[in-house]
Amino acid sequence: MATTNFSFNLKTIIHAHENGIQDIPALFERIGAKKVVLFTDKGLESLGFVEKFGEVFAAQNQVQIAGVYTDIEADASCDNINAAIAFTRMVGADGILSIGGGSVIDASKGVKYAMHKGIDDIREVIAGGGHMEVWPNNQDIQIPHIAVPTTAGTGAEASPIAVFFNEKENIKASLVVSGLESDIAVLDPALTTKLPASLTRSTGMDALTHAVEALVSPMSNPFTDAYAMQATKLIMANLPIVINEPANVEARAKLLQASTMAISAFYSSLGGIPIHNCAHAFGAISHIPHGDANTVLLPIVIEALPEFYLPQSDKLAQAMSVDSSGTQEMIYARVVDKLQLFQREIGAMTDFKRWEINAEKKVQIVDAIKKDICFQFYPITDHHIDNIIEAVI
Repeated sequence: MATTNFSFNLKTIIHAHENGIQDIPALFERIGAKKVVLFTDKGLESLGFVEKFGEVFAAQNQVQIAGVYTDIEADASCDNINAAIAFTRMVGADGILSIGGGSVIDASKGVKYAMHKGIDDIREVIAGGGHMEVWPNNQDIQIPHIAVPTTAGTGAEASPIAVFFNEKENIKASLVVSGLESDIAVLDPALTTKLPASLTRSTGMDALTHAVEALVSPMSNPFTDAYAMQATKLIMANLPIVINEPANVEARAKLLQASTMAISAFYSSLGGIPIHNCAHAFGAISHIPHGDANTVLLPIVIEALPEFYLPQSDKLAQAMSVDSSGTQEMIYARVVDKLQLFQREIGAMTDFKRWEINAEKKVQIVDAIKKDICFQFYPITDHHIDNIIEAVI
């Protein structure tokens, strides 16, 4: 059942336009930035993204790029973010432009929070697994920020959640702060057409996981259900298309929009999220990319936790266009079958064999699942954790 008592906060303005990056300087001027720091990664720099955005800014003289920082790592660590904080201060930036996938945009949100609070070390904030400041018990963040996602998956551009690798505690920690999301998300499908099939697949499955976890959350509500239902339908219809037709701009646009809708539903219904709980742990201990972790775990965790998912099987069936006749048990089984079939349809991985998880790492993964901030929303029993680990390895 969806709750009837809730807050639904959407701060991010969605600018969904093909070639919409041309509008970014004018958008920054509108939200009050004059000198912006550009965050991206080495991979996107090598593909010419820094040069492309530099040309956009060179064509006007209202807003300038104060500095370019391309050293954001995949699964950005606290040391990595602290270096980006120092760089931002050094160049005197008053706004942030983040271009990339979830790691780049999350790292930029860490910098944004540090600018907001006047801190130098993000690790102090998220020690012990994470930190939360939720509306209305938070301060408004006045740092202009435009995010340009280059993958259709994490939804980081519209999410007040940032996940960092705390290398000293060996866990992924979450910073959850209302208003941490970007002011404007520029969803430009032209930037995603050259995304490799492997990344298209894993980021799309990440977005699908956001939508599914929003649908079954005990904190779901009519608003989040609407976003999550539509996102699920769009992803399952369009992800197979872009795997086969990478340059299909219309399907790419629908995936980008679905990703943003999915994360909006996810954080606005934040409750039990056992798939993400497990994904964070496998990511921290075995360094499995987040999208790959969710890709494999999605049907496995649903099948392993019937007491959590079975009551929501009708809703999942509706979103996935699954036959909803018969008993709940029958519908639930069909939902799991549909997800496994979808994995095969898009050529997705179905286990973590390539990461060679040994007995020592299994123990560490169990510990990481229990330390993760998600565990407090829905504590998974030891028996179920063991079953999930055995199923994926």
